[in-house]
Amino acid sequence: MATSYRLSTRRLGEILIERGSLSSEQVQHALGSRQDARERLGQTVTRLGLMTEAQIVEVLGEQFSLPIADAEQLAKADREVVKLIPESLARESQALALARDGDTLEVAVGDPLNVVSLDHLRALTGLQLKVWIGRPSEVREAIDAFYADLRATEHLGEILDRVAVTAAAEDGEEIDLAALRQQVEDAPVVRLVNLMIAEAIDQRASDIHVEPMRDRVIVRFRIDGVLHEVMKPPKNLQMAMISRIKVLADLDIAVRLLPQDGRLTVHLADREVDLRVSTLPTAQGEKVVMRLFDKGAFERRIANLGLEGETLEAFRRIIRQPYGMILISGPTGSGKTTTLYSALQDIRSVHRNLVTVEDPIEYHIDAVSQVHANAKVGLTFARALRSILRQDPDVIMIGEIRDTETADIAVKSALTGHLVFSTVHANDAPGTLTRLIDMGLPRYLVGSAMSMVMAQRLVRRICERCREAYTPEPEQLASLGEDAELLRGRPLMRGRGCMHCKQTGYSGRTALFEVLEMNRNIRRMVLDGLNEDEIRRRALASGFLTLRKAGIRKILDGATTIEEVRNATLGDSD
Repeated sequence: MATSYRLSTRRLGEILIERGSLSSEQVQHALGSRQDARERLGQTVTRLGLMTEAQIVEVLGEQFSLPIADAEQLAKADREVVKLIPESLARESQALALARDGDTLEVAVGDPLNVVSLDHLRALTGLQLKVWIGRPSEVREAIDAFYADLRATEHLGEILDRVAVTAAAEDGEEIDLAALRQQVEDAPVVRLVNLMIAEAIDQRASDIHVEPMRDRVIVRFRIDGVLHEVMKPPKNLQMAMISRIKVLADLDIAVRLLPQDGRLTVHLADREVDLRVSTLPTAQGEKVVMRLFDKGAFERRIANLGLEGETLEAFRRIIRQPYGMILISGPTGSGKTTTLYSALQDIRSVHRNLVTVEDPIEYHIDAVSQVHANAKVGLTFARALRSILRQDPDVIMIGEIRDTETADIAVKSALTGHLVFSTVHANDAPGTLTRLIDMGLPRYLVGSAMSMVMAQRLVRRICERCREAYTPEPEQLASLGEDAELLRGRPLMRGRGCMHCKQTGYSGRTALFEVLEMNRNIRRMVLDGLNEDEIRRRALASGFLTLRKAGIRKILDGATTIEEVRNATLGDSD
């Protein structure tokens, strides 16, 4: 017996009419609209938008008495069982092997009428088939993901089989540099590092961590702010891998006991990716972290940041003012630099001189003069700023205000007719004002120079492929404190987990913003010496939107989840 299901003598069109899903006229129209003789009626109906893919699969499941495999079940397919079907046949037959139980192979198919391919599968594997039906798009997506992962694993296996290296040297042990240089140029090591970087770019990673352990090396990617383990090369590859990365980043492979910093560029067919490389000596050897700056992954435009409504309009209005200071605060990795770049991109013009001072320069912008501050050669932020002021600038962007001298020059520049952008480490927008005052700046300078202060955080977006509505449990809502009342009784969205998002339920990130526009009342509070709590309390009475409230809006819009907002705004209980 070739299949485990019964073939129906009834046509799909007849069943759809009988169920009331389509009229006879719609079925006839679909039959006449097929692109070629091989297109199934269900495919045509879906393409024409008369029914969804899920509805067609449900009908086909009833027609052939087949169980339905959802995206979650497809994602849990056994990788070893998937290998039983060659990739070419899996794609041709739209079939994914799910599991094996003795002489029975469970297979999910997108087209149950392709009995020839199913017969081929039975003959090839020598097993009886238990057939499931899945949405064709989800079956194709699962096939793409599993076989891409298998190919990467096979490539890694081939590389490791061909690598012949000696054990890693201990800290005090002498290294044969000539042999090490030869080793890092060997094809297998080169391919291994190239594969690691290519996989990171493909998976939208922001960082690659190469971490030496006692008996192995662990490679982890940071994707949407969360680290994921992706490789475990053997310990004897440690020095070869790290040295190869050093060579690419133009670092000294002989220096192992001191930190080093470098960078390299990966050229792809459609874009370039810059990698900032940092090495750090640890007890188990050198750890390497590479930060990826994918110039094509995010279009740096204000509309893409996550600002909405009145907040977006206020930001656009302020950055077009001829002078003043816009200050953005938040922890490391909260997207502050991206916001600054987006603002520069939005206001750059042949009629304005835009200059930046950064450490390091993360992205290059056309028509903007970018200066790399380098304390090692004496070019500090403050010294660079003094020189920039003699370059007739209209707009100045300072990567980060780190000291009183830089803060003083920046604030005075804003007061003397320049538009100044910068970032500072603070918890919220009111705290950003007091942070400058704590640095020793006079209150009258801070109150007069500031045009807008912002705080921001990044939260993960719900995956569009597997989003679903649900009603949150009371305990889940309680984690938001008094803000929970804004969500109580409302259906919310979450990600179920699928192949596309690697079962996380999230794909991509968006930002939460807390924007404090410096009007007359806020300036008066700063001049009167009010602390950040009092400034915050009075601003709230005037309609100030906190990070937590901005997060609640994102939850109600279906962009993110309660957990993400709670974690990003732990210090915000108002």
